[in-house]
Amino acid sequence: MNKLNDFSRSLTDPDDDNCNESGNENFSAVLDARLSRRSVLRGGMASAATALFGGIGLAACGGDDAPAVSPPVVPVVPPPPAEVLLGFGAVSKSLADSVIVPAGYTASVVYALGDPLTAATAAYKNDGTDSDFEARAGDHHDGMELFGLSAAGLPSVTSVDRALLAINHEATTDQTLSSFFLHANGGTRTLPRPAAEVDKETAIHGVAVVEVRKTGSAWSYVKDSPFNRRVTALSEVEISGPARGNALLVTRYAPTATRTRGTLNNCGTGKTPWGTFLTGEENWNGYFTRGAADDAARGNDKSVVSLKRYGRTQGATSRHGWESAGADDKYARWNNSKLGASLDGSDDYRNEMNGMGFVVEMDPYDKTRMAKKRTALGRYAHESAAFGAATVGQPLVVYMGDDSRNEYVYKFVSSALWSALDATAVDRLAAGDKYLDSGKLYVARYAADGSGQWIELAMSNAAIAGFAAYKFADHADICVNARLAADAVGATMMDRPEWCSVNPANGEVYFALTNNSNRRAEPGASPQLAPNGPNPRAYIDLKGTTSQPGNPNGHIVRMKEGAGGNAATTFSWDVYLFGAESGASQGMVNLSKLTGEQDFSSPDGLVFSPYTGICWFQTDDGAYTDVTNCMMLAALPGQVGDGAKQTLSYPKAAGGTLDVDTFVGKAPTANTLKRFLVGPVGCEITGLCETPDGKSMFINIQHPGENTDQANLADPAKYTSQWPSNAGYGVGKRPRSATIVITKNDGGRIGS
Repeated sequence: MNKLNDFSRSLTDPDDDNCNESGNENFSAVLDARLSRRSVLRGGMASAATALFGGIGLAACGGDDAPAVSPPVVPVVPPPPAEVLLGFGAVSKSLADSVIVPAGYTASVVYALGDPLTAATAAYKNDGTDSDFEARAGDHHDGMELFGLSAAGLPSVTSVDRALLAINHEATTDQTLSSFFLHANGGTRTLPRPAAEVDKETAIHGVAVVEVRKTGSAWSYVKDSPFNRRVTALSEVEISGPARGNALLVTRYAPTATRTRGTLNNCGTGKTPWGTFLTGEENWNGYFTRGAADDAARGNDKSVVSLKRYGRTQGATSRHGWESAGADDKYARWNNSKLGASLDGSDDYRNEMNGMGFVVEMDPYDKTRMAKKRTALGRYAHESAAFGAATVGQPLVVYMGDDSRNEYVYKFVSSALWSALDATAVDRLAAGDKYLDSGKLYVARYAADGSGQWIELAMSNAAIAGFAAYKFADHADICVNARLAADAVGATMMDRPEWCSVNPANGEVYFALTNNSNRRAEPGASPQLAPNGPNPRAYIDLKGTTSQPGNPNGHIVRMKEGAGGNAATTFSWDVYLFGAESGASQGMVNLSKLTGEQDFSSPDGLVFSPYTGICWFQTDDGAYTDVTNCMMLAALPGQVGDGAKQTLSYPKAAGGTLDVDTFVGKAPTANTLKRFLVGPVGCEITGLCETPDGKSMFINIQHPGENTDQANLADPAKYTSQWPSNAGYGVGKRPRSATIVITKNDGGRIGS
């Protein structure tokens, strides 16, 4: 999320890191090959439609004191109906500064950046003078989950008019250090940064829990709800799992390595079978700085290898300069150089970055409980965490992706076997301890024949125990340095694995691969950048006069577990959909034969509705934004293997071709794939959850207007977006990330 995804900017994109320099092949070796720059813009082999980046928003939520809470009722999710029809007219592509939904639907804002979450917090002025963001809605609304409340304020899986929304506040809109819409005069663009500005910016990051209620047909957030809660980049968080107490997490703040401060750059989400919220820490590395001589200060030990693999070479500057705001410990922590004399790091923050990059669990119903970082699920740029079916007597499985170019797909299988009694656990975080702190972590290796293997990341794996590039000490070290462990076993590099979701109809797992500007099929390309089966396209698209190479439009891969179900170590795969402009070559780019009512670029958010069976996916695009703002589509997918093998042939410089086999899912029809929503200018569409009747859907609109020139802050007429104020929500004209609710005017289920 928050990708700043235009391919012209990809090399400086903080959310499109490329830290993987391992020699892993994607399963087909690159030969000397040349892809012509462009055959015919909308028909040649090098043709490519563009990718979407942006966000759109409408939102609402709020509250304070912790109420008494009883355990939830056992979740009973109704199966999807035997036949579901996409019963709406497709929305056209749009460049308008508004949220557009199909005829017969209404979208309303319920919760936006700066909205007060306590009765004592002043109304938001939206002019850059607001403060107290620890008690306000944060920025860049992202992944989101819904937790029902009964009329009595107890957990409920059936309530359709009262709920808690747990919402990620990923980041903030910035161009030069500061979050310019957040500060009166755009903020300070040079170092040192003023402490007051940094305090605002750290507070708008993190997570919010806010109550929403429906009165009549209208939803709104509850400003004074006792459930309302903010967790920010400075909130205390417990370390749990294999890395708890490990030397890799020792800091001046936490010499026993059992806690840390904050959660950061929160992107995708998950919902556990016992009723808690999971949030993934994505691109946290860019918030830290590291001294120019730090390699030598560390004695060029193995920590240097880890830091480089996770994107912090010595001399790296931080995204916002938070470390420059003063001597206070809350600012010093953002410098992860070795500055102290201790051997273990207990007198500085050399290990601070090792405390970021995990899946974090929170109990949305109980604000007195500290959030927990579940280190057994590995440390990388986490997106969503999707559970497979919870079957009594079987382990639980969590699927995850690492959102960076040429990174990997993972799954975690619990040691504990699922007990239905835990669905109503009185202590929900204790259930998390049981299922998420002990288990096996796997990484995926895809084969060219449509099969694949899950490879366990463990000290018992000889490739890990004997890895020459990094000496692993124990399982905690593997979890903290999961990327290095995946390198060691030769996992398949993918085109930025974003959100994942499990199809409730058949248990198949879908991964959104948003794009990869590094994919190449040309002379001099390194083997790991070659097109391969699950990432078969390497082409050039033009956005105006800008060349967009690689795989600018992204695709969606799906996987079917082999024998053993959740615990299977083999799988089969195909590509469900390829993002593309509808007019692009169907032989090399538009392999899914998308029409103008279906074409898209850069799939990101991806959620299956348990109530209708519809697969909803959202875009975070920069490559196609000259044609349309970012969007959300509805799909009725089939199953792995419902299409056919297709061979893409790339011309080689010396003659002949580089042939890449892939497996393309059955082409969608007008009834199985449609565009449902297009957002305002400059936004990303992200996050999705529904009420249990499928009749109210909450969506997040992230960073509208982020492509506004920071120099134009004083002139609202020059903002590229004025949403949501232009939709009638809130004061001022500065654009705001927000949560919207979508309902059907006839009271029916969304999408059907």
